[in-house]
Amino acid sequence: MTDPSLTPPTMSPALESPTLGTGPEEVTRASQEGKPSSLWGDARRQLVRSPVFMLSLLYLLVVTSMAVFPKLWTSQDPFNCSISQSRQPPTDGHPFGFNLLGCDYYAHAIYGARPSLSIAVVATGAVILIGGAIGLLSGFFGGWLDAILSRVTDIFLALPFLLGALVVLAMVSSRNIWTVAMVLTVLGWTVIARILRGSVIEARNLDYVQAARALGATNSRIMFKHILPNTLAPVVVYATIMLGSFVSAEATLTFLGVGLQPPSASWGVMINMHQQYFDTDPWLLLFPVGLLVGTVLSFILAGDALRDALDPKLQ
Repeated sequence: MTDPSLTPPTMSPALESPTLGTGPEEVTRASQEGKPSSLWGDARRQLVRSPVFMLSLLYLLVVTSMAVFPKLWTSQDPFNCSISQSRQPPTDGHPFGFNLLGCDYYAHAIYGARPSLSIAVVATGAVILIGGAIGLLSGFFGGWLDAILSRVTDIFLALPFLLGALVVLAMVSSRNIWTVAMVLTVLGWTVIARILRGSVIEARNLDYVQAARALGATNSRIMFKHILPNTLAPVVVYATIMLGSFVSAEATLTFLGVGLQPPSASWGVMINMHQQYFDTDPWLLLFPVGLLVGTVLSFILAGDALRDALDPKLQ
């Protein structure tokens, strides 16, 4: 009689054959059905399912196409004007009517997207480069370098953003896309520097960084290969919101008379030229204001959706 204690336990069918269900097709299917292992993969899946993000992205794509390919949206020349048509209301073929100078207002609105977005993109890119470099060096090396860079950051952070831009641009003789973007960059890099500095300080003592250092990795490799890719999420979120803030800042400075100047086609110029006609011809303000508010709001909503998608605590 066989001792029951010596009888091997019965294995389930899945365990009887170690190779069952582990072929290439099954592995591929499992990887496709499983949750992505990276934070950016999770974020992409969540953003695709977010109607707020997708609607914001669609609106921004439309505005971007207006800035890059304006002739796709209108065949009118924004500077072909006739004073006899000044402030004519919207008609067939001219959905936005005519501005104070008798120019097609719809064409002005389409061509006005380019300078606004150009300033925002140039300024945001420069802010990321300058603020990112300062924040990365300050947070990684610490010590006296961190002390100096932090005090410089505090000095620029103490400057009032709008007042500083007004004063600097008032002293500039030629105000164009590059000068406005330069002023926004000089006054706007501080927050990015602080965000990245805090993220780098938190990441530099983590296990994977210590392991890379123990394996002989250089400081530059640790910074750009290990730390920077893992600290970019808050920077991307803030940069998205900053794009909308710079679009709004350009319109504000232009409205106050120190930004872009006529005859430039800009939403800020359109608002500045026609503010006094709101009582009699409100559409002269409503059209550019609507485009401006929609663009800024889309950037903010997209940034909020990115923040939620890239926050590991919400996964």
